[in-house]
Amino acid sequence: MLETTPAGVVDARTRAQREPKYWGLKRHLLDLLRALPPGSPIPTERSLAADFDVSRTTVRQALAELTVEGRLLRVQGKGTFAAEPKVAQRLQLSSYTEDMRAQGRQPSSRLLEASEQPAEAELARMLGVRAGAKVLRLHRLRLADGEPMAIESTHLALGRFRGLRRYVVAGGSLYQVLRERFGVEMGHAEETIETALASPEEAELLGADIGLPMLLLSRHSFDTEGNPVEWVRSVYRGDRYKFVATLNRPS
Repeated sequence: MLETTPAGVVDARTRAQREPKYWGLKRHLLDLLRALPPGSPIPTERSLAADFDVSRTTVRQALAELTVEGRLLRVQGKGTFAAEPKVAQRLQLSSYTEDMRAQGRQPSSRLLEASEQPAEAELARMLGVRAGAKVLRLHRLRLADGEPMAIESTHLALGRFRGLRRYVVAGGSLYQVLRERFGVEMGHAEETIETALASPEEAELLGADIGLPMLLLSRHSFDTEGNPVEWVRSVYRGDRYKFVATLNRPS
């Protein structure tokens, strides 16, 4: 009499055979991370390779995926740790300072560069100035509780916001300065979100690996009277940041 094996058992065995080696290790690490508080170190590559009888290459692949997903934090020269939960940012027209304070985090910025440059045709169109008009570019590193989160490049028409540079150098919220010093109230913005890989310069500033997936945001903001105010390009760490939106059906 021939013995038969239930179809479900065969399917499970087939799936197990097809799973790449790193997948089982990744699932084990996910179980481990659920029980670890943020900041806890995880075993070294060498010990994980020995415990699971896999190569160091297989271990690195599992760690790399968990890092990209924001579940692990790799600190150069120190090791790999259970990551803090991602910062969940609601999509709305607010400043970085306002966003971080709303989440109970301490925002700060490091001004990397403040320069004046002539506007190329497309940027001039977005800012409502003639081509070649001077534009103020603010290149800033954004931090939350001292941790680098984003690199932001903001462009504003210099003719409209003369003297802005000295207020921004002193720190604080750009939107607050625009409101209090220039009487500008932000009205609406058009924002796009894409993915990009970290360049060597971006990776160094953000303390991330070269090629780590980033969230690339472009924002074109207008005041309450419909006049263009700024064009901003921001690069956020994909392993530390996520965006949340409320969606309503059109009426």
